[in-house]
Amino acid sequence: IVNTQYYNSGTMNGCDGNVYAEGTENFLTALACIQLQGGLRPDQVGLGMPASTSAAGGGYVSPSVVNAALDCLATGSNCGSFVPPSHWSIRGAMDWSINWDASNSYNFANTVGPHLSSLP
Repeated sequence: IVNTQYYNSGTMNGCDGNVYAEGTENFLTALACIQLQGGLRPDQVGLGMPASTSAAGGGYVSPSVVNAALDCLATGSNCGSFVPPSHWSIRGAMDWSINWDASNSYNFANTVGPHLSSLP
């Protein structure tokens, strides 16, 4: 599984050629789309996110935004302005790091983990 680091990167191009800013749902979905269109299977792709604002210099999003990005990729619902051209139920999401998540009452794991189980 490739858990791409979706933080500490600034702006980047998405699969549609548009530029997206880190710390947004569009950034997560448009960049995951690159991996998926580039040949990785959905079961090989994960979102790598900072577990708290202290865990990274930039790119933190709340766990609810991670869940919205997972919904968008899997079903096309809860998307921002970027809507992926296909639907993919990706492998999951990881946080950097479990120690930062612990210092944040495991908010990432307790929010994203159960949501992943509800996806197709």
